[in-house]
Formats: sequence, structure tokens, C-alpha cells
Amino acid sequence: MSLSDPSIYEEILIESNDGSTTVDLRLGIQSIDYFEDIFSPTITVKILVTNTGNTINGKGIYQGLPLRGGERVTMRIKDRMDMSFYVSSISNVITDSKTENFVLNLCSREAITNETARVPIKFPTSSPISASAEQIITKYLQTSKNVEIDQSMNKYGFIGNMRKPFTVLTWLASKAVPEMEGDGTAGYLFFETQSGYKFKSIDKLISAESVETYISTEVVPSNKDLEDFTIVSYVTNRNQNLSENLRLGVYASMRSFFNPLNGTFTHPEKGTFKQDDYVDKSRNLGDKIILPKISDTSELTLGDTPTRLITGVIDLGTQEIGVSTEVNADPLLYQSQALFRYNSLMTQTLTLTVPGNTKLEAGNVIECLFPTNTTGDVSEFDQEQSGLYMIKELCHHFDTEGTWTSMKLVRDTFGQHNPNNKEK
Repeated sequence: MSLSDPSIYEEILIESNDGSTTVDLRLGIQSIDYFEDIFSPTITVKILVTNTGNTINGKGIYQGLPLRGGERVTMRIKDRMDMSFYVSSISNVITDSKTENFVLNLCSREAITNETARVPIKFPTSSPISASAEQIITKYLQTSKNVEIDQSMNKYGFIGNMRKPFTVLTWLASKAVPEMEGDGTAGYLFFETQSGYKFKSIDKLISAESVETYISTEVVPSNKDLEDFTIVSYVTNRNQNLSENLRLGVYASMRSFFNPLNGTFTHPEKGTFKQDDYVDKSRNLGDKIILPKISDTSELTLGDTPTRLITGVIDLGTQEIGVSTEVNADPLLYQSQALFRYNSLMTQTLTLTVPGNTKLEAGNVIECLFPTNTTGDVSEFDQEQSGLYMIKELCHHFDTEGTWTSMKLVRDTFGQHNPNNKEK
């Protein structure tokens, strides 16, 4: 079976909120689009439905069920997917005397729970960020799904302030530094895939092995196996934005934090952040980062001169009972690192479409090989554009004519695979 073959819907059931009525949607489904994103804490699905006839007591599905939001949808597609979701909204409703058309917008059960839950408690300064994240996911989202968490080396005390679980988890992700051999770079991601919830370090995600290799070629593959891993189409969306990175202080920044205990500010030497200090320590998906010089007459690069000033107040003893002078999560240890990690990850982005592969998930690393633009040997691959990419977001498209996976890929550097991206 080819990965691009038409989808076979074994079961697509929608159950009314009171549990009294269940409707089989298979014959009315025009298409299903399934979405994951490393910056989204929930999976989303769109189902386009066209229904004819009196399905429920002389009425259509929209009025007969009735569709009001919150209904459970069980979806099983042969050899591809077996999951359950809940209706978050119904859009594009068009009805007449004979037919009805509408789009079911689905989400995970935890996305609905998130709107009704709040994080009210205080987390101690002795608690690692990863432990706090695990407690929030299990206690307040009450998920039974698999949860993958990378242990963090830094601790952080904070008060939930009655914020929603998703809000707190994405906020914590930017402060966490991974516990790994060698030096880890600050920056985590909280997201959901078909295998469960992830609270993962960017460093560890890009250090993972490639799960698949895809090739862009003008030659028609000789067998089905090769065809399944051929890039159907691709386009480069972004290829470095130097001005924006300079404005954000990605390459170098000056940090000045006020210490309310002694009334001093961070010393300039200690407060200067330079990307060069982390280039050999951080993992990346391509070759090393090489920055241009400031001017034709200077030996300094754009990574030697701070382009952004970051200020703040150091948290001293505010989270503990009694007198304490301990710094709660020193921003010097994570703030500029996280800024560098998140923004450099988006250095190069491209969108591509391949035959439907539901084994792929957001956060996976894949290898892409693109032909070089040359009049010489067309079998050679472009050494700059080819290499490892992380799947930022993906969409599995299912219909009765074919199955396709479209992805937005990102990476932080150019060039082929470099040993520096492997955890030592």
C-alpha cells in the first residue's frame, strides 16, 4: 500500500452530549485535516461534512443531534489513526431542504479542561521547573495520556495566580534549562502530539536521530517504497532575517538587573551576553553559526556588540516565608539564552508536502535532500539547503482520493549535519 493511497474510514462516530444518540459520519465526510504544532498545547482537527437525508428523527445532524459543541468524536482511519476528540466549534454551516454542510472543529479533551481549570497554588523555590510542569499536567489537566518531560537543572518558585494550566506551562517553558551532559541551552517547548504531551528541551529535540529521509527529485521513482519518501513540492518561506534578530538581541545583548537588597545593578562584564560563548556548547541542526563583520574595517562580528538592552529586578526572597537572600531563578542564567534559542531556531523555514505519513509528529527531526542548482551532475545534493530539519507543524490530510502530509520545517543553521548537534 502506498502512503498516498485514499483513506479508509473504519469509524467516524459523533455522540450527543447527553449520550443518547450516536451518528456514523463516514458517508458524509469530504475531508479530514489533522494538525500538530510545537507551539500549540493541543491537537486540532477539521472535518468537512456534507449530509443528505433525514438522519435523526426526520432531521439533519446539525439540528437532530443537535450540534452545540462538546460532542465526542471517535475517529479510526485504517492503518493511520485511532483517536478521540471533542467538538470545540461548528463553522460554515449551510443548510437547505435537502442537504447540510458544516465544518466540525475538534480539539483534545484537555483543551476544554484547560478553560475550566486554574493553578492556584504556590510552587517552592526548591522545586525544579520540570517537576512543577509535571504536577500541573497531571493534577490540573488531569490527562491520562502519555507525558514526556525532560528534566530541568534549574529550580524556580512561583505562584500560580489562578492562571490556566496551558498559560503557566508555556510560560515555564521559556525559563527551563535542560539537565544534560555538557552545557544545555535554556528553552523548552510544551505541545501535544498523537503520542501524548511533551515538555521538551529544544536542545534535546534537535539532538534526536532523524526519523525519516525525504528526497526531492525530478526523476520518477522506480518503486513504491521510494515514491513514499519523495518530496512532492516544497517552498522556502524564510531564509534568515538579520535585521529582526539584531533588534531582538539574538546574537548579543546587554543585561542589567537591579538588586533590591544592596541597590546595585549587574556589572557590564557579567551582563554581556554573546552568542559566541554558546556556539560550541549549544546543539544545532546544521553547521556552526557564522556571523558577518560589523563593517569592512572591523574585525568584530555582529555577535560581539550588544544590540538590545534587557532590564529587570532580581527576585530575592519574595517566595519564601521568613528572611531569605537567595536568588529565585537568576535571569542571567536563562533569559538571553532562551531568546537566542527560540529565535535562532526559526532561521530557515520551508513548507513541503509528502505522501501521508502519520508516523511523523511535530518535534521530530527529519533529513531532507534537495538537488543542487547546477549544469553538472544532477545527482548531487545541495550542501547548504539539504540536511536536518525539525518539524514545527504538520497537517495530515485525509480524503477518498488520497492522503498527504504537509509540514512546516525549521532549523537554526545552514549546511549538512554537524557532529555538534549530538549530545556528548
